[in-house]
Amino acid sequence: MRKSLPVIAVATLLASLSVNAQKTSHSVHYKWHDGQGLLQFSDSLSADAMKYGYDVVNDQGVVIQHVPRQMTATERAAANKLAEQQAAKQRAAQEIANAEAQMLAAYPDEESYRIFQQQELDTIDQQIHTIQINLRSQEKALTDLLARAADLERAKQPVPKFLTDSIAKQRDVVTGQRNTLEHQQALRAQTVQQQAAKLARYRELKAAQEKAEQ
Repeated sequence: MRKSLPVIAVATLLASLSVNAQKTSHSVHYKWHDGQGLLQFSDSLSADAMKYGYDVVNDQGVVIQHVPRQMTATERAAANKLAEQQAAKQRAAQEIANAEAQMLAAYPDEESYRIFQQQELDTIDQQIHTIQINLRSQEKALTDLLARAADLERAKQPVPKFLTDSIAKQRDVVTGQRNTLEHQQALRAQTVQQQAAKLARYRELKAAQEKAEQ
């Protein structure tokens, strides 16, 4: 029994050395296609491999990992821009989804939603009415100034500079009011169109919601 102990120890040491030798002999290699499309092999990575991308292969020649080529500065910029655009699209889609969910929660039926839309139009109509009143007032002021200038001209008297300047300023005021009125009227027409589309979308969402609840 005493003589068998060294034999066992030696056998164990040899087995350990054999395992370590197998581990040491195991390695990876690299292959890639260069700029001319030719296949290249190497036991170490080169700048060429990093540039064009490479495969990591084991001793059996099996690809265990693929590493894509490095992008150029232009390609990275384009990729970043595309990623930003996709992220913006996702955010926009999420915002729309949130808005539609809030719309359904705020207006449980079509009648309440129509009331909301009418209130929106009423607000624009009130603004238009106010602008129209102001415009009539400014047009009257311009008419009065023009009448004073005409009276002076008929009397063969010169029109003073302050009156000429006042007429020019008043014309600008009237033009601004008219432009504002046209803008509000165009806004109302646009709002009516948008409301029609939103009402149609509301009906779709409401129908889908009711179907899901059944």
